[in-house]
Amino acid sequence: MYKYVAFFIGIIFSRSMVEAYCFGILAGMANSFLDSGTYPALMELYPKNQASANIMIKAFASVGELILPILVATLEHFKIWYGWSFVFCGIALIVNFILVHNRKFPTTFVKPKEKKKAAKKTAGPSMLTPKRVFLGVVLTIFGYISMATFYLVSQWLTQYGMNVGLDMTHARMLVSIYSVGSIVGVITTAVLVERVVKPVWFMLFDTFFSFVALLTIVLVPNDTVMNIASFVIGCTAAGGVMQIGLTLMGDLFPAAKGRITGIYYTASGLASFSIPVLTAIISKSSIVNIMWFDVAIAAVGIICSLIVLVFYRKDVVPKPSSEEINVIKPDDDRGTSNFRVEKELS
Repeated sequence: MYKYVAFFIGIIFSRSMVEAYCFGILAGMANSFLDSGTYPALMELYPKNQASANIMIKAFASVGELILPILVATLEHFKIWYGWSFVFCGIALIVNFILVHNRKFPTTFVKPKEKKKAAKKTAGPSMLTPKRVFLGVVLTIFGYISMATFYLVSQWLTQYGMNVGLDMTHARMLVSIYSVGSIVGVITTAVLVERVVKPVWFMLFDTFFSFVALLTIVLVPNDTVMNIASFVIGCTAAGGVMQIGLTLMGDLFPAAKGRITGIYYTASGLASFSIPVLTAIISKSSIVNIMWFDVAIAAVGIICSLIVLVFYRKDVVPKPSSEEINVIKPDDDRGTSNFRVEKELS
């Protein structure tokens, strides 16, 4: 949070491109630090609903993506200083810090008599195995692919729409439809994943339908098809599938959630850096080729999803014993915010 606050305040007072670049790099670092902290924390807090918990972050991010353009447009309409948008975000983070900095993360206690028994149960699965490492590599690649798929669409969908004959208004509306699809996808995924559909299957469904939608946009670029396909792409490619991949990777390495989150989002960060470079090169030949490139990326995502589906088995992924029950109890009767998590082993 400190780095984000420094960015939002520092960028306002920047007087050169060098200063602005430095604060921009600081924002990227802040984003990585927050990812490495928030996702593992939610997975630890909600061990039975890890995918849903992670997708909630995506839900709030989607709401932010929806609010930000409205905020900027409002500032522009009333001729208000654009820097107020940065001030608002900085103040929001400071308030958030004040609210959470004294909160204590629940401490996990295991009954002394059961420590040895619990250690025996978890020693085997916690060790690295070739299959688990292989799945970790595949999921890391998926982290790159999932980010690349929807990042490319969000950046090039408007220009592609104009390239195939849509007017400027309709072409821009495609991105709005895509954003609405993203929000609907996040809500749908949060409700259904783990409760109705297993994360591995959700991952495959999302990648498959995003591939079909992208392929349809390229092959049949008319108004109706592009409207429907834009919604489907937002719902699938940007509806929380990247967070599902992270959740599956967290299941593989439960003792290193912070580290694997860093690795996973480093891969997605590489996508954010490399995709603009690659698409800039491809755009010199044809914008249509950019969409074909995205179709190819989505196809790789399907391959990764199928590999995970085949190898993701109970003997590969460590699971807590069914005898373990997480009980959250307050430390005292005064309503304090500190909690104690006690694992009761039968």
